[in-house]
Amino acid sequence: MKYIRRTLEDKLNSMIDKYQVIMITGPRQVGKSTLLNFVARKCNYKINKITLDNLILKNQAKEDPELFLRTYETPLIIDEFQKAPELLSYIKMIVDDENEKIIFGEKESVRTLYFLTGSQIFETMQEISESLAGRVGILDVYGLSEREIEGIESSLFIPNIIDIKKRSRTKYNSTLELYKKIYRGSYPELYVSDKDIEQYYSDYLRTFIERDIRKLINIKDEYKFIKFISSLAARTGQEFIATSIAGEVGIDDKTATSWISILKNSGIIYLLQPYMNNTVGRAVKREKIYFTDTGLACYLAGYVDYITLEKSIYSGAIFETYIVSEIIKSFVNQGKDVRKHLYYYRDNYQKEIDLLINYNNIIYPVEIKKSANPRRDAIKNFDVVKSFETKVGNGIILCMIKDIIAIDENNYMVPIEYI
Repeated sequence: MKYIRRTLEDKLNSMIDKYQVIMITGPRQVGKSTLLNFVARKCNYKINKITLDNLILKNQAKEDPELFLRTYETPLIIDEFQKAPELLSYIKMIVDDENEKIIFGEKESVRTLYFLTGSQIFETMQEISESLAGRVGILDVYGLSEREIEGIESSLFIPNIIDIKKRSRTKYNSTLELYKKIYRGSYPELYVSDKDIEQYYSDYLRTFIERDIRKLINIKDEYKFIKFISSLAARTGQEFIATSIAGEVGIDDKTATSWISILKNSGIIYLLQPYMNNTVGRAVKREKIYFTDTGLACYLAGYVDYITLEKSIYSGAIFETYIVSEIIKSFVNQGKDVRKHLYYYRDNYQKEIDLLINYNNIIYPVEIKKSANPRRDAIKNFDVVKSFETKVGNGIILCMIKDIIAIDENNYMVPIEYI
């Protein structure tokens, strides 16, 4: 199996020996352990490794965490760390002891002691960030970006048209070729093996339910949870309205809100925040749902081939999901907090902008269209941004056009290959 270079390698390397603990989180099977193992192999010193998927090691870590940590020399990779959260308080004590030695001159500088990976971003991850504030560096990992798949250098996607024109393009695809990629999704294993796609996602869902979900929901609700996540997949790119989906699935609003939180914290979905500030009085406050992997969304929505997918009423929503997920990855892969940079806008007057990218205190409006020749009135709501009392950059329509075309002096049609 061939290793696919991850953009996040550079950020991870830059953090080593600047934080005593580095935590890598993300959904199952996105390549967290592979990334860390690859970087560890390139280090100029040995990094030991254990995995708490091993039941014996997991039990040892839970029953006597202090002895467990003394058994292994640092630096140490602890894979699936969330399975033994009891280790956290003892890691904190070890880190505090190291800091004391640095303060009193017994050690010269910070070194990374522990590399932690986890498939869940639940309470344990919150405890880590709170208990080890200033000592832990946290990186999120998602599936492969298109640039990683093609081996093209990646950087932040900022819609500044001058910067966009300097970016290298990914390969141009026909609409059908693009939907073949969307249907396949972004999990690395599907690009280094010949596994059947439908079987892969069937196995993935079963593993996710058995390992992550059963301890968080009542077993009698398992069927309803699968119905819930499938209903969400059909709504990717739409606002999350708990009452609507709860009624369809047969659960109450409180349960729907709880389950959406589980999917968000496990990295299966991303909730895009509405843009709000003191000048935006009539904007809606609901979040929009986006699946972080289009292949999983297609499987859950019931599509079994990309040809049917491309012709379906679902094609627009999954196209938008693909574009938004690629932009999210461009930020995550540079170690950026997406929540500070990506928003959408919709108000009570039905004015909507698919995406607002806020970078360096400049807001860029973005529309997403599955078209090679979108109508120029797609930018009609961009003027709303002028009322935000912030600096506004140029606007763009991300679409299937072949080359960048100016709509006017401030707005452009941009091929999706520039993401």
